[in-house]
Amino acid sequence: MNLSGSCAIVGIGETDYVRGAKESSADLILRASAQAIADAGLKPSDIDGILPSANFLSSEEIAANLGVPNMTYSVSVLMGGASPTASLQSAAMAIACGVAKTVLVTFGWDGYSAFRRERRVGPQRQQMQMPFAEVSRNYYAPYGVRSAAQWYSFYLTRYVQTYGVQPEDAANIALASRRHAHLNDKALMAGREMTLEDYLASPYIAEPLRKLDCCLETDCACAVVLTSVERAKDLPHTPVVWLGGAEGHPYPADEITNRPDLLKLGLHTAAPTAFAMAGVKPTDMDVLEIYDCFTYVVMMELEALGFAEPGGAKEFVANGNIELGGRFPMNTHGGLLSQGHCWGLNHVVEATRQLRHDAGRAQVADAELALVTGYGDLGDGSVAILGRGDR
Repeated sequence: MNLSGSCAIVGIGETDYVRGAKESSADLILRASAQAIADAGLKPSDIDGILPSANFLSSEEIAANLGVPNMTYSVSVLMGGASPTASLQSAAMAIACGVAKTVLVTFGWDGYSAFRRERRVGPQRQQMQMPFAEVSRNYYAPYGVRSAAQWYSFYLTRYVQTYGVQPEDAANIALASRRHAHLNDKALMAGREMTLEDYLASPYIAEPLRKLDCCLETDCACAVVLTSVERAKDLPHTPVVWLGGAEGHPYPADEITNRPDLLKLGLHTAAPTAFAMAGVKPTDMDVLEIYDCFTYVVMMELEALGFAEPGGAKEFVANGNIELGGRFPMNTHGGLLSQGHCWGLNHVVEATRQLRHDAGRAQVADAELALVTGYGDLGDGSVAILGRGDR
């Protein structure tokens, strides 16, 4: 079965990206989901598949609170930040096989508030589990290595030393994201300027990562609704067709330091599969929405995707190439670095807006193809290639 073109995104929803939300994570998820269903011109009773990323709110709880009476398919993809983008592939399979007709993919969390001491009490259920608990707890944590920035610094240090990547190279990504965020009223960092001097003056978290190399902590939620391409043509918006996708995992997936190749990511195997399924090349893309947990990770992803040779991403992100007006505008909403951190489902929402030609001041002219990546845990990767459909 060829899944390419089997489904389309027909509805999107997202909350603001804030620090200190007055709502619980459950409320955020439900609000974004209701927005996406309404945006699709549908009712909750039209939904029969629900794919929540992570375990913050189950599909059963979402169905009950939204009023979904007949859920025939549910699954949670557990790949950290790669989960929402990978979930699009699961939705495509369900729709193509007839297991479900209309699928809701959603994610939300109190990504800022839940990590602060002043935790609210209420119906929300926070399960902030450390990924890969055995390796992390038994071998990393006793030596003080407890955060994502510390884990990732193992292979990012190898990357920058192997290829001579400079802080100014990473700054190109952070600065582009901030400039794009100024065009997005929902972005946490809209209106907050950043200069190269600001970037270089920001403190190290875990070398080579400075504070301004790191994604934001935010309270937020996003959701998308998918259905068949045929049905999508009868709904309000231009369909955004899922043309191809894949997921990939490094080996061993549960830790870093004993990998045969420290710089091989899950995207190295996922990207060729996704491009082959969609029948397109990296150079065909009009818009890039690249998972930007850290600036240096973005460079590694671009190389794994085939936009540059190993070590060549520093040239790719230079000279305005990834900014609006450049050849490959990237993270046009501000990304995780300057809009907010919704595990990359906000990248899918932004790609959908771009392909609908509904992205406002950040619109890429005549955008027809968009690439979205997800990146999770210790190197898991996911890819979705999306195209503007016909009415």
